[in-house]
Amino acid sequence: MNLLLLIEADFIAADRAILRDRRLTHMQEVHRCEVGDTLRVGRIGGLMGSAEVLRLDADEAELRVTLDQPPPAKLPLTLVLALPRPKMLRRVFQTVAAMGVPRIVLVNSYRVEKSFWQTPFLEPEAIREQLILGLEQARDSMLPEIVIEKRFKPFVEDRLPAITEGTLGLVGHPGNYPPCPRGLDEPVTLAIGPEGGWIPYEIDLLGKSGLQPVQLGERILRVETAVTALLARLF
Repeated sequence: MNLLLLIEADFIAADRAILRDRRLTHMQEVHRCEVGDTLRVGRIGGLMGSAEVLRLDADEAELRVTLDQPPPAKLPLTLVLALPRPKMLRRVFQTVAAMGVPRIVLVNSYRVEKSFWQTPFLEPEAIREQLILGLEQARDSMLPEIVIEKRFKPFVEDRLPAITEGTLGLVGHPGNYPPCPRGLDEPVTLAIGPEGGWIPYEIDLLGKSGLQPVQLGERILRVETAVTALLARLF
C-alpha cells in the first residue's frame, strides 16, 4: 500500500479521520507506525496529500489530514475488454486502476463463457475493492468508471461509435495486422478480446465501428499480460 485511501465515512472533521479496518492493520504491521509519523494519503474522488498520526490504539487510529495535491493524470483511453475469467478479472481490475485507465467497458464475446457473468467479482463492492488496491499501489485517488455491456452486437453497433468518435480506434488481435503503435498522445479506444481472441465476425463488427486490428507479434498472451503490454506500448 503506497497510498492510504480515505473515504467520506472516515472523516470526523474537515482535517481529521479515524481508521479501524485493514488500513489500520497495514499501518501497524507494515508501516509500523507510531504517533507523530506521517503517511501519504488520498481522498477517494478527491485530492491527495499527507496525514500525521495523532493517536494509535489497538482498534483505531486518528489522523490529521492535509490534502493539497491533485492525483496523477489518467490515460486518454477507453478500454473495451471482453470479460476475462473471474480469477483473472480481479488482477485486471487492479492493473487498469494502477496504470491510470479512466474508463473500462466490459463486454460479452463468443468465447466468453456464460458462467463468467455470474461471478461475485462483478458485484459493485467487489469491483471497487480491486480498483482501490490498484489505486493504492499507484498512488492515485480517482476510481475508474466501469461499464458492463452483456450484449456485444447492440453495444458495438449502437453505442461504440459514439465512444470511438474523435479517438484512434484499435483492436488488439494476433494475426497479419499492423504492429501496435507506440508513444501516442492522442485519445484512444482500445478493445482487447478474451482468451483465444475475438472471432472474425467480432473483428468485422468492431472494424465497422471504427476499431482497426493491431498486433504485438506472434506470441499469444494472457489477457492480463496483453492489457499491460498494449497500454505500456501505446502510452
